[in-house]
Amino acid sequence: MTRLAIFNCKGGVGKTTTTLNLAAVLARSGRLPYLVDMDPQAHLTRILDKLPETPATSLFALYSASATLRTLVQAHPGLGYLLPAHGQLMKVDSLFGKGPATLNRLRHGLEALEAELPGPVLIDCCPYVGVLSLSAVFAASAVLVPVSSDYLSLQGAKQIDHALKSLEPVLKQRLPRRYVLTRFDRRRRMGEDIRSRLRQEVGDDLCDTVISENVAVAMSPSLGQDVFSYQASSRGAQDYQALYQELQGAGLL
Repeated sequence: MTRLAIFNCKGGVGKTTTTLNLAAVLARSGRLPYLVDMDPQAHLTRILDKLPETPATSLFALYSASATLRTLVQAHPGLGYLLPAHGQLMKVDSLFGKGPATLNRLRHGLEALEAELPGPVLIDCCPYVGVLSLSAVFAASAVLVPVSSDYLSLQGAKQIDHALKSLEPVLKQRLPRRYVLTRFDRRRRMGEDIRSRLRQEVGDDLCDTVISENVAVAMSPSLGQDVFSYQASSRGAQDYQALYQELQGAGLL
């Protein structure tokens, strides 16, 4: 089953928003996904109003108590299933180390879960390179890198590309990846300049689809909604539908 890690080591690029809205497209197409919130800030978990009262009912328990994902998953009607985050996830690096057992725990947990309840997986990664994000990459069948349309994000995209290339000897493969421009303002020349420069860096790994700067995309998470529930006719909804179709056509989702 497809497992897409949505990752960038720069915050504010639309990582969680992209996870949420791709999940909405999957659910609307009849493919209820698992949403894995690997970010200690728990933005995705908070948007869906599923924040656990204790770390024992969050993904932290996968590491601290070897809990099965089946015992942690929460159904979210109309969107799929959530494996919620908790602030204690920030301690995973220091408490459990960076050995293979820790780095592969998410992958093994997802394999067991999918054997019982198969479905596509979207992993919302934390915005830095550490045990949590590496665990997500090790568990993934592909990586999607949202890049907001500004020059600092362009530098972040180069860092991600370098990090993924450095992992290839460990993974023993080139992990399929795509870069998608977000917060794209068609009225400004800078957006096209960023797109041109990013194309030079990553070539065909850059998505043709861009996610436009859009009020509906920006507002919907604050109301606990995906963009389709908030305003299905918006440009933002159309862009995420197009992104889903592009990723699906490439066999990544």
